[in-house]
Amino acid sequence: MTADSTDDTPFQVFDGHNDSLYRLPPEGAGAAFFDDRPEWHLDYSRAVDGGFGGGLFAFYVEPSPETTPREERRQDTAEGFTLEPPPAPDIAYAQAVTEELFDRLADLLSTAGERITLVDSSERLRETFQSDSIACLVHFEGAAAIEPDCSNLDSYYDRGLRSLGLVWSRSNQFGHGVPFEFPGHPDTGPGLTDAGKQLVDACNERGILVDLAHLNEAGFWDVADRSKDPLVVSHAGVHDICPSSRNLTDEQLRAVAETDGLVGITFAASALRPDGTFDVDAPLSTLLEHIEYVADTIGVEHVALGSDFDGAEIIDSVGDVSGLPQIFDGLAARGFTESEQRAIAHENWLRVLEQHI
Repeated sequence: MTADSTDDTPFQVFDGHNDSLYRLPPEGAGAAFFDDRPEWHLDYSRAVDGGFGGGLFAFYVEPSPETTPREERRQDTAEGFTLEPPPAPDIAYAQAVTEELFDRLADLLSTAGERITLVDSSERLRETFQSDSIACLVHFEGAAAIEPDCSNLDSYYDRGLRSLGLVWSRSNQFGHGVPFEFPGHPDTGPGLTDAGKQLVDACNERGILVDLAHLNEAGFWDVADRSKDPLVVSHAGVHDICPSSRNLTDEQLRAVAETDGLVGITFAASALRPDGTFDVDAPLSTLLEHIEYVADTIGVEHVALGSDFDGAEIIDSVGDVSGLPQIFDGLAARGFTESEQRAIAHENWLRVLEQHI
C-alpha cells in the first residue's frame, strides 16, 4: 500500500452482514433497536457513533426447537473442533420464521421513521447512503424458505428481498452449506442441486444478489460457472491465515476478483484467529491482516466489511458497531490511503450492489 495522508473523519460504513433482526424481540422490535442494547453489537445510537450507514440485514432461520443442541453436536479435537450441522429445516417452519422476521422488520421501520430506509433499488441505495438515514437491505441467510420451484421468490422480492444466501452451514433444497470445522476446508461435499442452479438463474433475472457465504466449495464453483453477476461472499475470512472450513482459499479469492466481485471480511474471532478459537481477546491486527491479505492478493477494490454483528463472537478490539472507526485508524497505520479506506468502508459494496439490484 502506498502511504497517503488521512483525516480524522470516520468513514461511513456499509456492512455486509448483521443478525440484528434475529436478536430483536418478537414484540417491540423497533423500540428495542432504539434503546441501548449493550448485550448485543448493534443499536441505533451506537450505529450513529460508529458511522454505520447501512448494511445487509439478515433473516436467519435458526434450527428448529427439536434439533440436538449445538454443544452436543460439537466435538473437540487435538487441533480444534468439528461441529455436526443441524438437519435441513422443514420448509413450512422456515417460512414461519421468515414471516416473523418480516414482522420485526416492519416494526423496526415503523418505529424508525426516516432514520432507517428499506432499500430496493440501486438508485434508492445511493440516495439513502448519502442521506442521514440508515440503508437497510433485506438478506436471507440461507434459502430454506424458498420453494424448490421458486414459486414464492417473487412474493419475497416484492417485500424487499435483494440479497440471498443459497445456504447457511447446513444442507437445504438448493445446496450444501459448509460445516463449521477447524482446521477444515470448504471442499466438503457435492455442489448445487438442479433446483439450486435454477435459483441462481432466477436471482440473476430479478436483481437479487447471490451470496456465497456458508456455501461449500463445489457449490461456489457451480455459482461461478452459472451466475452472470459479480461473485459476492458477504462475510468470511482468509483460509491461508485461519484454516477454517468457512474461509476462502486463494483460488476462490481470485475467482471473486475475476468477476469484479467482493469479499466482506467478518469480525468473528473463530474465522480470524490463526488458532481458530472463539476467544474474542484478539488484537485489531487479527482483523487487519485478513483485509490486507485480500487487498494485496486480488486488489483493494475487492475487499469490504461483513461484520456478523449479533451473529458471532466479535473480537473485542472492535467490540461492537461503535468500534468501526478503529478499523480505519488501523488501516491508515498500515499505509492504506484515504481513497482505499473509503473503498473498503462502503464504495466497493455500493459498486457491486448497484450491479445486482
